[in-house]
Amino acid sequence: MTIQEILSERILILDGAMGTMIQRHKLEEADFRGDVLKDHPWPLKGNNDLLSLTRPDIIKDIHRAYFSAGADMVETNTFGSTRVAQADYHLEHLVYDINFAAARLAKEVAQEFTKREPQKPRFVAGSVGPTTKLASMSPDVNNPGYRSITFDELKEAFREQVTGLLDGGVDTLLLETITDTLNAKAALFAIQELFDERGKQVPIMISGTITDASGRILSGQTAEAFMISVSHVPLLSIGLNCAMGASALRPYLKVLDEKAPWFISAYPNAGLPNEFGQYDQGPDEMASQIEEYMKEGLVNIVGGCCGSTPDHIRKIAEIARNYTPRPLPVLHA
Repeated sequence: MTIQEILSERILILDGAMGTMIQRHKLEEADFRGDVLKDHPWPLKGNNDLLSLTRPDIIKDIHRAYFSAGADMVETNTFGSTRVAQADYHLEHLVYDINFAAARLAKEVAQEFTKREPQKPRFVAGSVGPTTKLASMSPDVNNPGYRSITFDELKEAFREQVTGLLDGGVDTLLLETITDTLNAKAALFAIQELFDERGKQVPIMISGTITDASGRILSGQTAEAFMISVSHVPLLSIGLNCAMGASALRPYLKVLDEKAPWFISAYPNAGLPNEFGQYDQGPDEMASQIEEYMKEGLVNIVGGCCGSTPDHIRKIAEIARNYTPRPLPVLHA
C-alpha cells in the first residue's frame, strides 16, 4: 500500500520525539565524536543529528521502539541537519553525510518491520527543520530591517540537506516546526528544483508551529494565512506540531480542516514544559486530548513532538484504530 492509500483508509501514526529518547541515554562528548570526529577542535555534545554517524545503534533502536509501538512512519534524525544549523558546531562539511546516514538508518529499520509485517508497511519521513535563522524577521530589535540570512542562502542549505535525504531513500519529506513561512518557501523552492532535475518526486508534508495564544506562527501568520502561503505546491499534508499541547492546537486544526484540500497532520508536545524543561503529560492524558481531533474528524496523521515517547505513541495508535480519517474535501471549480 502507498502512503496515500493508507491515508484514505485509516489514520496514519507518526512517531514521537527523537530528542526525548536520546536524552535518556545520558550521552557524553565522546558519544558525539566517535572515531569520525575525535580530533574536532570544537565541542559537539548536544548535536543530536551527529549521532546518526557516531552512534547509529542508538538511533536505530529509537526507530525500532517507535515502530514497535505502532508507528507507520518515523522521522529521520535530521531536524537540525542544514549547514545553517551545523555551523554552530563547525560541521558544515558533514551535512550531506549526516542526512544520507540518517535516512539510510531509518530506511533499514522500516524495511526490517515491513518485511516482518507486510500487511503494515512502514515509511520514513525526511525531517527538515526550520534552521536557526529567520528570513523574514530581524534578530536585532534595534535594526528591524536587518536579516541574518538571505532567501538564496536558505534555498541552497535546504537543497544540500534534501539531496542527502533523497539519496538515502526517504519516502516523504516533512518540513516541520515552521516558524517563518519564508524559510519554508525557500525549502519548497529547493525541493521542487531537485524534483525537476531528478525527474522523480516524493510526497511533501508540511507542519507549522503556533507559538502562542494569538494563534499565529512566529513570523506573524495565522494558520489560514500560513496554509495559503504554501498552497502553490502540491502537498500530501499540512498540519501543526510542537509548541502548545494537544488541546490548545484544536481550534487551529479546525481552521485547516475547513480550508485545506490536503490531508491534515497533528503531532503536539506532551503538554507544556515544567520549570525544569520536562514534559509531564503522560500517555493517557495526551492520547485522550488527541482523541478529540479524531472524534471531530479533523486529522489523517497523528503523532507526538517534544516530550512524547513510544508509550505515548502506543496509546495514540490504540485509540486511532477506533476512528476513521478526515475525508479529503471535494473541491469545486
